[in-house]
Amino acid sequence: MKLKKRTGWMIAALCATATTVAQQPDTVLPKKYELTVKEAVDIAYQNVVEIKNAQIDYKLQQAKNKEILGQAMPQLNGTISANHYFQVPKFLFPDATTTAIYTVLKNEGIQGSNGPITDVPDPVLRQISFQQPWNLSMGPVTVTQLLFQPDVFVGLQARKTALEYNQALIDQAKEKIKDSVYKRYYAILITQKQLHFLDENLTRLKKLYRDDSIMYKNGFAERLDLDKVQVQINNVMNTRNILQSALNVSYSALKFALGVSQKDTVVLKDELSIDLVKQNLLDESFRYEDRPEIRTLNKVQQLQKLDIKRNKLGVLPTVALAGNYTVNAMGGKFFTDKDTRWLQSSYVGLNINVPIFSSFQRKYKIQQSELVLQKLNNTIDNVKQAIDFEQSITKESLKSALANLDLQERNLELAERVYNTTKKKFEQGLGSSFEVLQANIDYQTAQANYFYALYNVVTAKISYQYSLGKLQ
Repeated sequence: MKLKKRTGWMIAALCATATTVAQQPDTVLPKKYELTVKEAVDIAYQNVVEIKNAQIDYKLQQAKNKEILGQAMPQLNGTISANHYFQVPKFLFPDATTTAIYTVLKNEGIQGSNGPITDVPDPVLRQISFQQPWNLSMGPVTVTQLLFQPDVFVGLQARKTALEYNQALIDQAKEKIKDSVYKRYYAILITQKQLHFLDENLTRLKKLYRDDSIMYKNGFAERLDLDKVQVQINNVMNTRNILQSALNVSYSALKFALGVSQKDTVVLKDELSIDLVKQNLLDESFRYEDRPEIRTLNKVQQLQKLDIKRNKLGVLPTVALAGNYTVNAMGGKFFTDKDTRWLQSSYVGLNINVPIFSSFQRKYKIQQSELVLQKLNNTIDNVKQAIDFEQSITKESLKSALANLDLQERNLELAERVYNTTKKKFEQGLGSSFEVLQANIDYQTAQANYFYALYNVVTAKISYQYSLGKLQ
């Protein structure tokens, strides 16, 4: 029961890494990867979509930085338009010439043919146009140079911090990928080692079965002894089949973590070394900035402080230098006609936009930005507390796993010694095959317990190093 329980834990841990993976196109030729764990991490960095998207976000920020820089550079704009009026636009213009004459005659008392002039006619409305049939306008061609604008000024200061923020996001994604690859890689190594021990168990049990068969034929053993050994052989073979299936699933999960095709072959080059597993286990040197989450939040904090600065600088005027050049052409015929009139105008100037009163909008924008900064500071403090808690938990888990591994190592050595001694007694005719079988069962249980403890140490070590930001 203990053996099945320990084996079940190992299988559950392996199967937990399984993930449904989309099939790759049939046109892609399978590849073979022979990888150490660090090479596997590098492959994952190149292929995993989360990393690719984070790197694209970094390039997007670079483009945004250049866009912000462009706002501080000279701006050149121009327009050109040409039109021909088939009917020129007109408006009614009052012709007051006759009215003015009759007004003077009336005021002077001049006599007409019918007596004194007393009636003054209304002005005559005439259709007049100031527009030529052919018109061309080139301009205005405007050149502007921003001298000072608060939000652009702060945006230029924030460019480096924004890039560092995106780099921190990349580092954060890489840490998660590294943690996943390490755990899946070492889970496969441990399972392969356990399968090797199961194969040795099968070899021992099959030899015991042959020895019992000979003794049974010679009348020195019972059929029951053979059946007990066969039952144990069947149990070990069943356990091996289950572990082999879990190993296949774990390879699929590792391929998914690496971002390679399920049709590809992955060969692990690293060997499982207990000394390597125990190396630098409890390195407690730590700075919060070792964690990418803290580095990311620190960059967000810097950006938020710049946002406060931007709002505070909003009280300052915007200053820009501007220049303008315009050419207009008008005439009764096409523009190539010699009678076409060409008119030019130009100017240079300084534009100053002074904010005077915004009904306290700026004040409350600053207040909102400062409150957001307070929330961010609270978040940073909370994340630091969570990191402290995570380190405490993973450290205790690692200590417990190490103590259990040392115990299981000693127990494994003891079980092996008991088995070897029992086997020698059996071969010398001083013991029974049942004792050998029971010693083998105890030895196999000790092996399962050992590998379960080893897996716990490996995962606990990875988790602890991750909590320290030192997962290499």
